[in-house]
This record gives sequence, structure tokens and C-alpha cells, in this order.
Amino acid sequence: MTQGARSEIEEIVDRETRAWDTQDVELLLSVFHHQMVWPWPPEPTSHDPIGWVMPFGRFDERRWRENWEELFRTHDLVHNRRTIVRIEISAEENGAFAVVDVDTLWRSQAGDDFHWLGRACKIYTKVGASTWKMISQVGLLLYPLA
Repeated sequence: MTQGARSEIEEIVDRETRAWDTQDVELLLSVFHHQMVWPWPPEPTSHDPIGWVMPFGRFDERRWRENWEELFRTHDLVHNRRTIVRIEISAEENGAFAVVDVDTLWRSQAGDDFHWLGRACKIYTKVGASTWKMISQVGLLLYPLA
């Protein structure tokens, strides 16, 4: 893996983090491939995909924009901690994934917490000669400590 490819994946992970931190919908949408899909486990311990759901379907800019704008209107960001644990890039440098530990806490205007906690595997594809886009991610999962 070249350092350039690794730096490009780090940049897109960091860009997504900045988008959540600043609640910048445009920046967030810039991360996603137009074929992006995002399955979610119903619980962070639901490792068996038999029960996973697809709440967003394939990427739809208008619908996804409205979903994130609604979240940002109705919730305050308490904290957003994200740590890259691993990056793996294909030998061809056209596919990659980043393992990211996420601890993001939102609080509704009513005072209810909405906590994103777990490990994500963010999957990227290279578009054209130099642009990486997230094409898939499974919602956050918690793993037992080894």
C-alpha cells in the first residue's frame, strides 16, 4: 500500500468526522458514492446479519440530506470521538476499507440521548483516477474485548 492511498483514505474518514462535528450536510454527502448502501444491525451486538435492516436504501441525495438535516435540527452533538483502527487497501489501489471506532453522542431537545457506539467497517471505492467514495458501511457493532 502506498502512503498516498493511505493518506487519501485517512482524509475521507477525517472529512466525514468533520462533517458530523460541524453538522455540515454538504460535506457529509461528499463522502458517499452514488451507489452507497448502509445496512444496520438492530443492536450493536447483532453480529449475525440475518436480522440487519436497510433503513436508508441506496444513496439518494435528497432523502439522505433531509434525514441528516432533521437530525441536526432536533439534536445537539455532545461529543464525536472517532479513531481509525486499521486501513486496508487492495493491491490495485482501487478498493479499501477503514475500521473506525465511533463514540458519538447526540441529545434531543427533549433531553433524550441518541448514542452511536461501536466499530464500523467503512468500505471505499476509487472513482476515476483520484477520488475515493464510501460505497458501503455496516452500522456500528460492539465486539467483545479479546
